[in-house]
Amino acid sequence: MVALGDSGLTVSSIAWGMWRFAGDDVAAARMRVEAALDAGVTLLDTADIYGPDNGEPFGAAESLLGRVLAEAPALRDRMVLASKGGIRMGVPYDSSATYLAAAIDASLSRLGCERIDLYQIHRPDLLAHPQEVARALDDAQTAGKIAAVGVSNHTPAQAAALASFLTVRVVSHQPEFSALATAPLFDGLLDQAMTRNMAVLAWSPLGGGRLADPQDERSRAVVALLDHKAEEAGVDRAAVAYSWIMAHPARPIPIVGTQNPSRIATIPDAYTPRWTRAEWYAVLEASLGERLP
Repeated sequence: MVALGDSGLTVSSIAWGMWRFAGDDVAAARMRVEAALDAGVTLLDTADIYGPDNGEPFGAAESLLGRVLAEAPALRDRMVLASKGGIRMGVPYDSSATYLAAAIDASLSRLGCERIDLYQIHRPDLLAHPQEVARALDDAQTAGKIAAVGVSNHTPAQAAALASFLTVRVVSHQPEFSALATAPLFDGLLDQAMTRNMAVLAWSPLGGGRLADPQDERSRAVVALLDHKAEEAGVDRAAVAYSWIMAHPARPIPIVGTQNPSRIATIPDAYTPRWTRAEWYAVLEASLGERLP
């Protein structure tokens, strides 16, 4: 378990993501949620935009989770619930104070909850002044609708700008981060997270499927090293990929996206591998395609 930045919340060091949480079968959906909780995962990450990518309406993933929680209310007490807003179909981004207030209320309604534990601005709205965004988030936090504030897909400068206008802390970043998407190591995001005690939630920790099915020389070079480590540790490639992320001192939290209950049950395997510095850097060099100086 790790602290979720300065939020006062404690969460599992691996999260379960609900981008592909879809369908009308509430019993099957509940089985997936319970599999995550039973695997020791307490941080569940969703968003209001999750739905259209699965051919479903805006808000569908939140609505499905709401139906699960309506059927089994006790599950809510076992999780730290994270959601995101600020994306509008066809706009694409809207973090105006008016829209965010409405989006937070809509998410709460779909989820059937009184509070979202971690509310994240999904992507930065370049037409919204950070002071306006901060006002909406402060108001929601004061009203008890959200417990903590985070950002997703924001640069360190964008996160700092928002933080400068908030009365509460920005407690988390959510960047793409994997052995194939290493930008947070170099663009200052992980440095900011460590400096400001922010949690880091790593989305697409398997490189958007490229680590599962490598199609180019770079990916195959990374996978070869991961597979060697997996054989040594007695776990699968995915577990090793998650553990590589978790080895960084910022203690990034990989967001595991599988919707298969049997695969969800294997999430704790990621705690098994132990990386030497030489092994960890070898993966990074393979990803970069060059030796570090």
